[in-house]
Amino acid sequence: MKVLRVTGICSALALGWAFGALESDAPDAPGTAVDDVGEVMENAAAVEMPGNPVPEEFRDAYFGGRPEKFLVDPQGLLSPVDFRERLSFLNYHASDSAIDLYVYIFHADQDIPREVWVEEVIERFFHEGRPAAVVHFFVGDPQRTTLHLSPSLLAVVPVSEQRRALENSVMQALKEEHAAAQIEAFMVQMSIRIYWMERMLGGAAESETVLAKPKIVPQPETSPMDVLRPHLETARRHATPAAVIAGVLLAAFGMGFWLKRRARHRFPEFEVEPRLGGAHAAGVGAVISFASAAVPPASQRDQKPDYLRRA
Repeated sequence: MKVLRVTGICSALALGWAFGALESDAPDAPGTAVDDVGEVMENAAAVEMPGNPVPEEFRDAYFGGRPEKFLVDPQGLLSPVDFRERLSFLNYHASDSAIDLYVYIFHADQDIPREVWVEEVIERFFHEGRPAAVVHFFVGDPQRTTLHLSPSLLAVVPVSEQRRALENSVMQALKEEHAAAQIEAFMVQMSIRIYWMERMLGGAAESETVLAKPKIVPQPETSPMDVLRPHLETARRHATPAAVIAGVLLAAFGMGFWLKRRARHRFPEFEVEPRLGGAHAAGVGAVISFASAAVPPASQRDQKPDYLRRA
């Protein structure tokens, strides 16, 4: 028995050293000190579980199926603004990661009903689709937060890494005073830890791919004509409509040019008052010659010419 106990202690130390090396290679993420994490989780274990179960009218929304949104808060414990901001972060995380993060919000003095087996619920609703990490977060008491992984992740991520991810996230949450800030800090740190889970998942998938040794089927060589053939087929289908449209446009342009060239403009005829018995004449008067160039014409209008004076 002593030999087995010593062997178990050595194995635990070796496993702790291996994940400590993994943490040293990871990007600088706050809250990775193992001593502080152990103290936080010991304090969490010392907290007594309250005897106030989740109200029955909300149990179906929590445990009735896989949620449609990544943030589950049927009791409205978060304000509308905080809910939208936290949901936006989870949506962004889902678009940037292969592992979804679901966060269930509970009150600090509530606990999950005993008749609800959380592990069975996770296995039933998260065994298909994308891998997921499910978090039960208690607003105002982050130390009671729990982490559950979908079956596809349980087979890849060891228990020690799950515990480390939860502990680091809880530590970041405890650094904040307000409940909304605690949730935000927890989600940010958990998304960082999920990144390392995603790397483990990717390594397992690569290993399975190598073991499977899929048969590579050589692709036939493609000629330039094979590449152009789809484009030629597309152009052939649109050739007739394009020709009809072009013909209509040319006909309309030609008709407009022809009408413009044949246009005739007629000026209106104005009636002109007859002058001196003629159809057209100047309106100066009867005097068309003057005796003196120095005298104004108006003063010479009534004067008789010299030949009339002599007569």
